[in-house]
Amino acid sequence: MTANKDPKTPPPQEQDQQPGIESNMHPEPEYIRKDYKGSQKLDGKVAIITGGDSGIGRSISVHYAQEGANVAIIYLNEDKDAHETKQLVESAGQKCLLIAGDIADPAFCNQAVKQVMDQFNQIDIVINNAAEQHPQSDFMNISQNQLERTFKTNVFGMFYMTQAALPHMKKGSTIINTSSITAYQGNKDLIDYSSTKGAITTFTRSLSESLIGKGIRVNAVAPGPIWTPLIPSTFNAKKVDTFGSNTPMKRMGQPKELGPAYVYLASEDSSYVSGEVIHINGGTIVNG
Repeated sequence: MTANKDPKTPPPQEQDQQPGIESNMHPEPEYIRKDYKGSQKLDGKVAIITGGDSGIGRSISVHYAQEGANVAIIYLNEDKDAHETKQLVESAGQKCLLIAGDIADPAFCNQAVKQVMDQFNQIDIVINNAAEQHPQSDFMNISQNQLERTFKTNVFGMFYMTQAALPHMKKGSTIINTSSITAYQGNKDLIDYSSTKGAITTFTRSLSESLIGKGIRVNAVAPGPIWTPLIPSTFNAKKVDTFGSNTPMKRMGQPKELGPAYVYLASEDSSYVSGEVIHINGGTIVNG
């Protein structure tokens, strides 16, 4: 896989449908540092990662494998990306289960969890990462179908997957949700998406309060502009050409810059952390 060396912005490009395909991006996202060395922080654990086939999800999957975890990747239909990620996990010496389907369907979430239990007989980490977004410059153009679809994937899917997995989790287990800088700053062209990310942040805090007595921690990561397949499949080529340039660091982030945060939140390194959000956004201060 080719990789760029922290470009400030990508060249103009776009893809015509969501979810986007990582292998069609140029440059392809960087999912792990070449010098990253795992230290078995997740040894023997099993993680469910929604949207784990590409982008941030691929970075989480590979980092977790480097740290000794087996991984179950939940994805919609991006088979090529999913199989490439599976190979990367297995090359790190860990097992990877691929499950394709729509997390907006609670029956699918229940079946996916059953497959994970049949394969691994345990669930220690749930990563609610899958999401979609559909920019609209005019609020009035957000259709009922778009609104419902965005909430079903980003919020309902998170609820369904967590509810399906939770009965199999125990003291020491962790849940990590992917929020967004848009939950804190807002975004005039992503009103419905930003609203779902606000819901995810509040879900994280509320579920943490609910589960902390059981010894299950719940946290979140709020990325800024990160180079993932969602970007060229969402925005036009002109928008992509300036992606990330409005951050204090004047560049977009790479998935490899998020993976270690998910390792931290899943490991004993964060044993006194719950209900919190880690902001990885190129220096934008949001204080939330």
